[in-house]
Amino acid sequence: MPRVLIAAISAAFLLLFLGPRFIQWLRDNEVGQFVRPAGLIPEGHAEKQGTPTMGGLLILLSMALPFVILSTRSTEAMLVLFTTLACGAIGFLDDFMKIVRKRSLGLSGRLRILGLLIIAAVLTVVGVRVVGLPTTLDLGPFGLDEAIPLTAYGYYALVALVVTGAANGVNLTDGLDGLAAGISAIVLLAYTAMAFAGGRLDLAIFGACMVGACIGFLWFNSFPASVFMGDTGSYALGGAIAAMAVMTRTEVLMGLIGLMFVVEALSVLIQVIVFKRFKRRVFLMAPLHHHFEMASWSETKIIVRFWLISLLFAAIGFTLYFRHLVG
Repeated sequence: MPRVLIAAISAAFLLLFLGPRFIQWLRDNEVGQFVRPAGLIPEGHAEKQGTPTMGGLLILLSMALPFVILSTRSTEAMLVLFTTLACGAIGFLDDFMKIVRKRSLGLSGRLRILGLLIIAAVLTVVGVRVVGLPTTLDLGPFGLDEAIPLTAYGYYALVALVVTGAANGVNLTDGLDGLAAGISAIVLLAYTAMAFAGGRLDLAIFGACMVGACIGFLWFNSFPASVFMGDTGSYALGGAIAAMAVMTRTEVLMGLIGLMFVVEALSVLIQVIVFKRFKRRVFLMAPLHHHFEMASWSETKIIVRFWLISLLFAAIGFTLYFRHLVG
């Protein structure tokens, strides 16, 4: 337990130490956010133009150093680290292309999905052949004792869905100051507790480092934000959550623990499908947090309420997992 706490504290303080210098470097080199054109975002977001971005690099660095020092670098934990860094690399390429092109369009959606599918393939192969993960769908936390057997391709499809869904879910949620970082900290705290309860110390240390880095990042990213995580951060956080879910065999439970990410992604999917089919809008604007902005909710009100909902469902998810673990 002390090592897990030390990991979280170390990551948080490291980010607080590096943050001001890194943000100043971003400002000096004009590494700023490019917002979408008017009409695609709420009016107040235009003032966010030029805010330093790619702060996800801070999260990754502040997480990786304490993790490598404090953990035993077990195969399963290093696989989670790989997934996190690889997903972050996709986000970094997207951010870099936006900066070079000086517009809000970066890496194409097809290339991002292809990259995530390749990462999911590595996670699947190493997880099954080296770590020894069973190719089954475990529904134990929901009261079903027998796991559902899957074929090799079926299990890869499951992992691919988890990785792409988590990465894009966090990315879509990253639209308000501190929203994605706060929800990610809550979700990863639940996974840290689950790993610790299951005796997976290295996984718990990794999760604690991610939680600490998210909390430290919130110091600079809370409203009004002085830095954004960019796709570098959102994809990395999604990859970390997905990999933790795969390693703890809680792929389905992840949907409950990270419910707000699921809801944000579904709001976009529903909006697109209904508009293309019926030329009507279900939400004032998607993702969902923009709907509430258009309904005149303040940014801080939306953020805090989404955090609270996330905390509730993360607690429910951990309770279900712990009951299954000791049952």
